[in-house]
Amino acid sequence: MTTYLEAGRRAVIEEMQRDASVWALGEDLGRGGVFGQYKGLQEMFGADRIADTPISEACIMGAAVGAAMTGTRPIVEMRFSDFALCAVDELVNQAAKARFMFGGQMRVPLVVREPVGMWRSSAAQHSQSLESWYTHIPGLVVVAPATPADNLGLLKAAIRSDDPVVYLEHKNLWPLEGEVPEQEHLVPLGKADVAHEGDELTIVTWSGMRQGCLRVAEQMVASGIGVEVIDLRTLWPWDRDTVFASVEKTGRLLVVHEAVAVSGFGAEIAASVAEALHHRLKAPVRRLGAPRIPIAYAPPMEDQARVSDDSIAAAVRGMMEPVAVA
Repeated sequence: MTTYLEAGRRAVIEEMQRDASVWALGEDLGRGGVFGQYKGLQEMFGADRIADTPISEACIMGAAVGAAMTGTRPIVEMRFSDFALCAVDELVNQAAKARFMFGGQMRVPLVVREPVGMWRSSAAQHSQSLESWYTHIPGLVVVAPATPADNLGLLKAAIRSDDPVVYLEHKNLWPLEGEVPEQEHLVPLGKADVAHEGDELTIVTWSGMRQGCLRVAEQMVASGIGVEVIDLRTLWPWDRDTVFASVEKTGRLLVVHEAVAVSGFGAEIAASVAEALHHRLKAPVRRLGAPRIPIAYAPPMEDQARVSDDSIAAAVRGMMEPVAVA
């Protein structure tokens, strides 16, 4: 068994051993990173390839974009996704657009690791899930692994990508243990995982919500409700074929994410399915996300912003009720 954190660390080690152009930069990497995800790597690869930087996200990102343009493959550590907003100009206005603006002559092969999500009592400035900010930007690939095996395989695939990848790792998943292949393991970008099969309702989710959705799907088996859980894994490009095939089978779609529901990426999935499959739907598409409030420090208030197993189960049961016809 390997933890989610160790799987990501292994991905970095394997890719740095495989390709001398891969290197990492960020704050506190020499001491292992704020969560320990780079522990021992500076001793292994040296300070030139595991590089400590000043406390300036704009500086870190700007240096990485330039380095990627000139032939290396930087792994950019942002510590928290909240802090990455200080570097959004370099990522959104430079990295995401360079390939287009140079007519395909320039690539920016960098990976931006951004720990996301609620972590007990981290409060409003350290707890956000901002994936929809990046899925909105043409030129960015957006990845959100939910298991140790996927954190290994997707991070390796992201490092090998010739386009800039925003790589979102949920902080609550660092200790999660799971089976991870011992051999070379790559997970293709843009391919979802059907994590639980069912034929009556489809749940589409990603990142930290995968585990709760799976628990609810198992609970529903006892009630005779077959719930199919799809973990997108990659948010852009997202696997429309797998999602559409599932909804064609079940006729019902519930999208579940930890991020604020308003303008969340779940709206894109819901609208796409409603537009393409409205004639196959047995119930209106539903979204389940956080309320549009800052995340509090106090645990009881923080819990008000969480999407709980109970709220997922209630949404599933509600969607299985007959739709009233006027």
